[in-house]
Amino acid sequence: MKQRFLRLTAMLLSLVTAVCLMPAISTEAAPEISAKACVLMDAQTGYLLYAKNADEKRPMASTTKIMTVLLTLESGDLDTPFVVDSDAIHVEGSSMGLQEGDIVTKRGLCIGMLLPSGNDAANAAAVAVSGSVPAFLEKMNARAAEIGMTRTCFASPSGLDAEGHGASAYDMALLAREALQNPEFAEICSQPSMTLSYGNPPYARTLKNTNKLLTMDSTIIGVKTGFTDAAGRCLVSACEREGRRLICVTLFDRNDWADHEALYDYGFANAADVQAEVPQDLTIPVEGAAAESVGVYVKTPLTLTAWNGACAKTEMQVLLPPFLTAPLKKGDAVGEIVYTCGEIEVVRLPLCLREDAEAV
Repeated sequence: MKQRFLRLTAMLLSLVTAVCLMPAISTEAAPEISAKACVLMDAQTGYLLYAKNADEKRPMASTTKIMTVLLTLESGDLDTPFVVDSDAIHVEGSSMGLQEGDIVTKRGLCIGMLLPSGNDAANAAAVAVSGSVPAFLEKMNARAAEIGMTRTCFASPSGLDAEGHGASAYDMALLAREALQNPEFAEICSQPSMTLSYGNPPYARTLKNTNKLLTMDSTIIGVKTGFTDAAGRCLVSACEREGRRLICVTLFDRNDWADHEALYDYGFANAADVQAEVPQDLTIPVEGAAAESVGVYVKTPLTLTAWNGACAKTEMQVLLPPFLTAPLKKGDAVGEIVYTCGEIEVVRLPLCLREDAEAV
């Protein structure tokens, strides 16, 4: 349907939505953060509530595995057992305990990456998805470009230090935003522990999540920890309160648990709903009906969040075909309204018919 709209668009409106009804601006000062780089992002729009050296490329340790897991999940065939690659699992650092000859699944490797941060799982997943680690790195960097991660280079699927390997705090927030839209990723990264079966022969074992925020704060929904000597303590997390979602990234932060909690308290302290503008009195020509045109509308307008009195400015595009042919039924989706914030697509909402149009 999207391609048809692009070919046949008769109406294309582009404007900055007028977001009004702002709440009173909070007088609360932003907290002092010990991280060398940090961002606090509105997951809906990509709007930054807080930033410190946000565009500085730095090593990001095992938060790298967010991309490795996302690509593994997107590769499909998650539950077919296979024998893990023997060479891939011989890697230093954190591990999910894989041994030569172990029988695993891609889903199990994803759990092993997101919970105990297994470097063995990351390398094994890279080989399982792409046939080799170098081929998987190409896939990682291509996906990063699609997401808009302009200050990122993946040179390791696990996050172990490697020449050129690094990303900005802003890029890691973009990655987390993308990954959390994958339901399977969101489910796994939110679990304090999970029980799964693998080995030779497979047997059940419980893996614990290194993200302590999950047990410190019930509103935390993920995402991933990381540490190397060069990267320091790295943490990407996400938090949901009253239906709103924020993403926080800290790189090289000795006080990351407390910093993330302080930033979330700051961000959510004065948040309010605002309605994005919707086009009024939209109509589309109709062939073969008594009426020359029918009205279209958005059933559920977009609700944005104003954070401490400020809100992201979104652009709106209305996509409709040049005409419709009767008969038509009230409520049918016939077009789209697309909201974007900079390079980020916020949402696509269907445009629906206001009334029937009988054929004559």
